[in-house]
Amino acid sequence: MKKIGITGQAGFVGSHLYNTIGLFPDQYSRVQFQREWFDDPEAMDNFVKQCDVIVHLAGVNRDPDPDALFAANIALGDALAAALARTGSSAHVIFSSSTQEERDNHYGNSKKVVRQKLESWAAASDGIFTGMLIPNVFGPFGKPFYNSVISTFCYQLTHGETPRVDVDATLNLIYVGELVVEILSVITNRTHATVYPVAATSSSAVSAILKTLNGFRDQYHNNGIIPALNSIFEINLFNTFRSFQNVESKNPVKYVQHVDNRGAFTELIRLNVGGQVSFSTTHPGITRGNHFHTRKIERFSVVKGEALIQLRKIGTNEVFNFHLSGENPAYVDMPVWYTHNITNIGKDELYTVFWINEFFDPADPDTFFETV
Repeated sequence: MKKIGITGQAGFVGSHLYNTIGLFPDQYSRVQFQREWFDDPEAMDNFVKQCDVIVHLAGVNRDPDPDALFAANIALGDALAAALARTGSSAHVIFSSSTQEERDNHYGNSKKVVRQKLESWAAASDGIFTGMLIPNVFGPFGKPFYNSVISTFCYQLTHGETPRVDVDATLNLIYVGELVVEILSVITNRTHATVYPVAATSSSAVSAILKTLNGFRDQYHNNGIIPALNSIFEINLFNTFRSFQNVESKNPVKYVQHVDNRGAFTELIRLNVGGQVSFSTTHPGITRGNHFHTRKIERFSVVKGEALIQLRKIGTNEVFNFHLSGENPAYVDMPVWYTHNITNIGKDELYTVFWINEFFDPADPDTFFETV
């Protein structure tokens, strides 16, 4: 079992890597890290001593003062390199540099300097070093106005703001989940490479991205329609978009019932994409679920009975509770990386219709069990 420490564990890429490693407890053990340890040599030494692998993700992406950004990133790299030297570490160090190294800017230059410092440490020790040159990263829970233009657009479109394209550049992109897979491959293979280019998995103009996201807002955010998703990139973009919706205020979504002397008719879902629809009955007091997905799009529709649906984002403690009733049919969509369940809290049978965007595959279920 490899003991893995992640600087920047609470950041965008760091939290995704940390949570994914947690899905494989038989292969990996997570060594906790806190950012303030950079200023505490004793704490840094203790952290480094515990690690077989250190993924150095901590850094400053944006700062109004470019010189301050450069200095901050160098200081973080120096603190790690000094701890590695003091402890005589032979860990595998993986550094997240950037394709920005190719440009003459403070951010790219700071990444290049730190990569070279860690390369020098590895050359003088028994350590393994991988300097990953990473393209633009996007994905759920990114920080708007900081991590990527996609995060910014998604935030604006789900919060009543109007995005604009300042520079219609073509972006080479990688989804955060795909980057995590790449990092885990480097760890497994003990890849030693001072320069390790990470290939982009998609490429798109900023204006084209915004056009797609505007469609998600108009169809899904405003009307609950699942849009056509014609590629892995569009699925990843959609799950990124969904992560910026306010879970508490958005759910549950009430259905429109059409009632006449025959009874009631309710339309459950409008789809521009395929998938699988299932139906369940649940006895009073029984709970289903307590699992989460990292890529699947799922909708729970309560059509009869009384239900409590609960959601909790992985790595957090806040639980969102939604009460649904067949008297007023409603649905809740499950964001990726939110563990969720449904409980029959009524006296009678609970009827629920489930839709998910892909067929169930026992060999690749994308279903991870964790109690809400």
